[in-house]
Amino acid sequence: MPDSLLESELFGHTRGSFTDAYRDKRGWLEQAHGGTIFMDEVGEMSVRMQAILLRFLENGEIQRVGSDRMHTKVDVRVVAATNRNLLELIAAKAFREDLFYRLNVVHVAIPPLRERKEDIPVLFHHFIHSCSEQHRVQPPTVLEETMARILSYDWPGNVRELKNVAERLVIRARSGVIPPTDLPREILGRWSKPELAASQPIRVTPDMLFERMTIGGEPFWLVVYDPFMSRDLTRQDLRAIIKQGLEQTRGSYKVLLQLFNLQPEDYKRFLNFLRKYDCHMPFQQFRVVPVRADSVRQFPDRLIAG
Repeated sequence: MPDSLLESELFGHTRGSFTDAYRDKRGWLEQAHGGTIFMDEVGEMSVRMQAILLRFLENGEIQRVGSDRMHTKVDVRVVAATNRNLLELIAAKAFREDLFYRLNVVHVAIPPLRERKEDIPVLFHHFIHSCSEQHRVQPPTVLEETMARILSYDWPGNVRELKNVAERLVIRARSGVIPPTDLPREILGRWSKPELAASQPIRVTPDMLFERMTIGGEPFWLVVYDPFMSRDLTRQDLRAIIKQGLEQTRGSYKVLLQLFNLQPEDYKRFLNFLRKYDCHMPFQQFRVVPVRADSVRQFPDRLIAG
């Protein structure tokens, strides 16, 4: 936020002080009189704005932008937060030392989520229930193996990332249970305890991957191609997925492209990949395969007449 805009929002402005200032406006600090104002990411504030904020913290006086005198005096509790190391910024002359000590009355240090793993189950179950209530569904059951993988992840995005993952799992839960295979790829692939992965291996079946594409909307390149190239999937698995898709589309590779969430320009690359690994199947054998009723209900717009 530019300094001029931030100063106007914090302290308010007078009519005519700048373009579009058609009336006097009270700032956030004035509106918070007798209460509390929370300033997030205070470490991103410019040195100029730091000086203006320091002056306010010293005397509580409000001088609106465009005014040449004090407008009023307020009593406000200021709570500031940052993810930056302010002592390092002070050493680099990017943050005022006097402002730091003015703000640092009661210091609450919140360690990253990876350093307080005991909070993860409580937070995760809270987010599962709140997201289920928001989307009006029954809260799914979290398997012990799923929670073990969640606890083994480092969570670089901290609580926000945990909340987003919980919401994604609630939306995608189909059977009322969250198995480990429903977890995002970054959680399944990154471990702080490698021995856990070895002791609790998960067998990902072609049916699971097929559902991730056709129901979950994930693209073939991510769900099938990457694991196949890293040798996590066998050629037999790949052929099973392609066969299942061709049964749905009655042998149409162009419709299969849509079923696997690929773009039309991927058609040539997709066929070349299948031919290279001997997974390209003649379409004729699928033209006579009857289409299952449940397939028609799930993918009515992805089937062709013949």
